[in-house]
Amino acid sequence: MADNEEFYHKVEYYNKARTEKLSYHYKEILKLLGEDPEREGLVKTPYRVAKAMQFMTRGYTESPEEILRSALFKEDYRQMVIVKDIEIYSLCEHHMLPFIGHAHVAYIPNGYITGLSKIARVVEAFSRRLQVQERLTNDIKNCIQNTLNPLGVAVVIEAQHMCMMMRGVQKQNSVTTTSDFSGAFEKLATREEFIRLISNKFH
Repeated sequence: MADNEEFYHKVEYYNKARTEKLSYHYKEILKLLGEDPEREGLVKTPYRVAKAMQFMTRGYTESPEEILRSALFKEDYRQMVIVKDIEIYSLCEHHMLPFIGHAHVAYIPNGYITGLSKIARVVEAFSRRLQVQERLTNDIKNCIQNTLNPLGVAVVIEAQHMCMMMRGVQKQNSVTTTSDFSGAFEKLATREEFIRLISNKFH
């Protein structure tokens, strides 16, 4: 091999003490499930799961409000701003199984706009916590409303829940839809325009 050949090196940042504690408990869980945590396929599993859980709940270390404030711009625009089809990967707090779907978010500025990516980042920050879909919807709406003080906010989330698909009732094609509205979106005409726009497919 050439001396200057580059090798892949994965760089990860995790709290070492927390990872070690989580790894210990996941190893004990494997034992309680009747598995042998020392067999080849499972030796590193507690460590991997410890890191994965920290990644999937990293929203606890983020401030959605600060995310919005980091890109505030004064702008005299008072029409609907919609960011739709934002992917959601979250964990149901009841069974700690994933629910996966899309969020559609709109707001009507009141003197200030925020970077479009910041809306998606707010959704991500709240999603990467132990959640229920109803509260997630409300969290996103309240954060945008209280931070930007817009004329109104609308949030719709559509998701499939593994706790309904992999266990329990085992309904594979069920989709849960939640919504929350404030300000101008409480008016039927504005809300209907929002629903129509998020229903349109992008070409």
